[in-house]
Amino acid sequence: MSRNYKFHNPSAAYFVSFATVNWIDVFTRQVYYNILAESVVFCRKHKGMELFAYCFMPSHVHFIFRSTNEDPAGLLRDYKTYTSKKMIQTITENEQESRKEWMLWMFERAAKKKGSKSQYQFWQHHNKPIELWSAKVIKQKLDYIHNNPVVSGFVTAPTDWKYSSARNIAGDNTILEIDAIGFLG
Repeated sequence: MSRNYKFHNPSAAYFVSFATVNWIDVFTRQVYYNILAESVVFCRKHKGMELFAYCFMPSHVHFIFRSTNEDPAGLLRDYKTYTSKKMIQTITENEQESRKEWMLWMFERAAKKKGSKSQYQFWQHHNKPIELWSAKVIKQKLDYIHNNPVVSGFVTAPTDWKYSSARNIAGDNTILEIDAIGFLG
């Protein structure tokens, strides 16, 4: 992993992106999005996560966050570990999931390929953290996160994507609450 993609400053805010293995579009059902959102709520309440921006896409997640415990790598590790286990369990138990066997096979295959000790690998290992050091970089990353569903062709306006902090900025906190990003600028 490149030196550019590490958490060097434990008290800084970071932009991160992480994807499912093979960029599988897992997050296509409400129950799966709920797992991502509930895990953020838990991390904000119990793990010291300050979440400034987010976007849940079908195959990946974007965050702008900070660890008040000054352990951003550990916080993200815990989030990904919990969500991967919960997602595998939910997919396995979901009788409505038409792609169940295929997805589980792909996750199992990814684990074997990486020589993982666990049966399944849900997330890719890298997070590509980028420290946010200026208002210009923050604005660039916010625009990127919020425009991701638009560029992907899912919606025509950032606030139309249900799982994005673009809605929070517009005053809609129905999915997740976020922290004020003002201190960064």
